[in-house]
Amino acid sequence: MKKNLKAKFSNRQYMLSKDFEIYYYSDRELPNVKRHSHNYYEFYFFLEGNIVMHIDDKSFSPTPGTMIIIPPKTPHYIRFTQEHTAYRRFVFWISQDFLNTLNKHSTDYSYLTDKSYPHGLIQNFSEIEFNTLQGKMFSLIDEINSARFGKEAKLFLLVSDFILSISRFVYDKDHPYSATADSISLYQTLIQYIETHIDEDLSLEYLASQFHVSKFHISHLFKDANGIPLHRYVTKKRLSMCLDAILSGMHISDAYLAYGFSDYSVFYRAFVKEYGKSPKKYCMSIFNSTPF
Repeated sequence: MKKNLKAKFSNRQYMLSKDFEIYYYSDRELPNVKRHSHNYYEFYFFLEGNIVMHIDDKSFSPTPGTMIIIPPKTPHYIRFTQEHTAYRRFVFWISQDFLNTLNKHSTDYSYLTDKSYPHGLIQNFSEIEFNTLQGKMFSLIDEINSARFGKEAKLFLLVSDFILSISRFVYDKDHPYSATADSISLYQTLIQYIETHIDEDLSLEYLASQFHVSKFHISHLFKDANGIPLHRYVTKKRLSMCLDAILSGMHISDAYLAYGFSDYSVFYRAFVKEYGKSPKKYCMSIFNSTPF
């Protein structure tokens, strides 16, 4: 599936779009890209390879699941440490003007760029977090290359969601939550717990024992906040994260187990109910619509 979304690498170091660009690359050889800088932000997501990344006067070898944000005017380049091996990554470029547009809606959009200025930001994500981000990036690439109604509006929403999703992951790592009533509400704590323990027992009984509150209280909390019961919320969250993982290349048989489904039949019925198609047909419909 990945090769259908792959872009051919170019050593062009300027944007063709005035707002943003995103690419998924998989190469075994690269033309020589000299030390350079941009007038826009680069979000770099490392998946696989044997490289050394040089940023400003520092160098390091990224590991799978690493994100690097490179601010404008910050010099950088990469070098292979072992050629002819697979080198996979996503590169997302976004202009300062477009970020300013997002910031007019909320200053929360500036959390990452403020944190990365002026020497860059290196952030490692868990497998679940990184799969979630990969799914969002593939969805963004798919939409960019589509000719669907409402494309521009959809792209704005996808980029907004992408930036905020990364920001939340980073913010949560910077501000570990506490389950005390004084620091965060029970509902927010439960939401955060579910997202970071999606592959574990999330039954009403278990959560009640973990947070020392009644099942009745948690049940009403979720029904009032979301209009759906806790178990339905958990199922929808698992399906969404599982789909992101599948779209990022994880095999279906691995994905449903990794995200908390007890067996394939349970996952299959829930998926068809949620998306109207089997997992295989749903993913095929997405990738077949991508004109790479």
